[in-house]
Amino acid sequence: MVGGFEVGAVPFNPDGWGPPEATTATATNLPFDVPFAPFSRSDKLGRIADWTRSMNHPAKNPKQGGGSDSIFDFTADDSFGPGDEDSTFRLVDSKPAPRPKFGPKWRFNQNRNQLPQRRDEEVEARKREAEKERARRDRLYHLNRPNANSQRREAAVFKSSVDIQPEWNMLDQIPFSTFSKLSFSVPEPEDLLLCGALEYYDRTYDRVTPKNERRLERFKNRNFFKVTTTDDPVIRRLANEDKATVFATDTILSTLMCAPRSVYSWDIVIQRVGNKLFFDKRDGSQLDLLSVHETSQEPLPEAKEDINSAYSLSVEAAYINQNFSQQVLIRDGDKVTFDEPNPFANEGEEVASVAYRYRRWKLDDDMHLVARCEVQSVNEVNKQRSFLTLNALNEFDSKYSGVDWRQKLETQRGAVLATELKNNANKLAKWTAQALLASADYMKLGFVSRVHPRDHFNHVILAVQQYKPRDFASQINLNTSNMWGIVKSIVDLCMKLNEGKYVLVKDPSKPQVRIYEVPADAFENDYVEEPLPEEEQVQPPTEDAQGGEANGVTTEVVDKEIDAQA
Repeated sequence: MVGGFEVGAVPFNPDGWGPPEATTATATNLPFDVPFAPFSRSDKLGRIADWTRSMNHPAKNPKQGGGSDSIFDFTADDSFGPGDEDSTFRLVDSKPAPRPKFGPKWRFNQNRNQLPQRRDEEVEARKREAEKERARRDRLYHLNRPNANSQRREAAVFKSSVDIQPEWNMLDQIPFSTFSKLSFSVPEPEDLLLCGALEYYDRTYDRVTPKNERRLERFKNRNFFKVTTTDDPVIRRLANEDKATVFATDTILSTLMCAPRSVYSWDIVIQRVGNKLFFDKRDGSQLDLLSVHETSQEPLPEAKEDINSAYSLSVEAAYINQNFSQQVLIRDGDKVTFDEPNPFANEGEEVASVAYRYRRWKLDDDMHLVARCEVQSVNEVNKQRSFLTLNALNEFDSKYSGVDWRQKLETQRGAVLATELKNNANKLAKWTAQALLASADYMKLGFVSRVHPRDHFNHVILAVQQYKPRDFASQINLNTSNMWGIVKSIVDLCMKLNEGKYVLVKDPSKPQVRIYEVPADAFENDYVEEPLPEEEQVQPPTEDAQGGEANGVTTEVVDKEIDAQA
């Protein structure tokens, strides 16, 4: 039996908690031969003795530990785990706390059975909305990054504006990179003739905001003319009088001037007759329509029948632009008339408010250019008359642009315009070039949006902004000298060609243009959207015909009317 164990004297502190401040018994009753060493609270604490374990295999050699000292010997004891336990011992538990099941609110209550389970429809709906919002932010983030979606946009397949025939002979191929280095200065043009009549601009539209929007009206009774160069009787008369050697329209010239900004394919017919050069467009050409989201990185639906496809949006934009240019006028019969009436209108026919300025530029000592330029309205302030061009930007679906006009136009109109400059750089540059060619004093830009994103027939005017063409050209980095340098280089190239007919085509997939020599009768048999004689028109369906067939015929007629107006 083990001998008795003396605890020793334990000092008592009658004055408080803990050992007394000084006692003589402490120093005299300390056990002998026990070294004292200071320790830190971060030191590991080892095992001292185990009085509860049973020694099943006591050591036989007293030198290795035995007898009463066996309670302090742990060398042969494996009940405490492996010998390297000290290496895994931690004073503080550093394992991460288990993640709460329902967020921080339930962290300390996750083990209570009485808490309600939140796996209900509301939580699931919120999770889905959060995922949609996160996906939308990611898409807008990548959309605003430069060249973020360039690969996706390049993957879209664009068709050529004209079918290249095998008998056509390609003469030259000009990359757009050569256009950026061109520069040419022209003197101020001279007006040869002014035709048509203009109505005054209604300045109340300058105060239109998204909160007091105006419904876009339809002007089916007013005729719009998109006449090419050689079909213009005034240009024919000027050509017979040898007023110039190069003839074109402002639409064709602006397409050439802004060619480096274009993405979609386009084509211009060039006719060399004697020493004269005529720049024409084909009947039903894409130049009659307005491109939408041409320079955007977000691809549009490829299906032609989709209301948001490139073709459908072009027809819609041309329709909006025409109606907007007539709605913002004071239609009280007061007009500003010029030298001659509208050269394309018949007597008694109601025509749109437009004035044609036939202007002449000097390109060389023996080379002049005559172009027909258009202005849509006139404004008179303090007895000073100024010419205006009227154009409209259209919003079809905010998810493509990332900017909601109804929310941003009042507070961040600059951000809306910056987005349009990114998505429609070519269209805005062409409008600016046309205003500069016509020497318009101001450009009026309207912001027109759909009533509903899926309704492409009804629109509202949200705002109208005014700009000076030269200031706006500098804002969008449109260099006038470079514009005329492009025109001069193409004119010089075409003047070296033999007499005949040629076509200048923008490559649908590469930033370059090509010149083809085509037969003299090319494009003369193309289908033209013109009204047929009454005996050749399609008769209306009978009364017992199905409603679906009647609706189909009506839709087709409406589409033809829009195309004809465009």
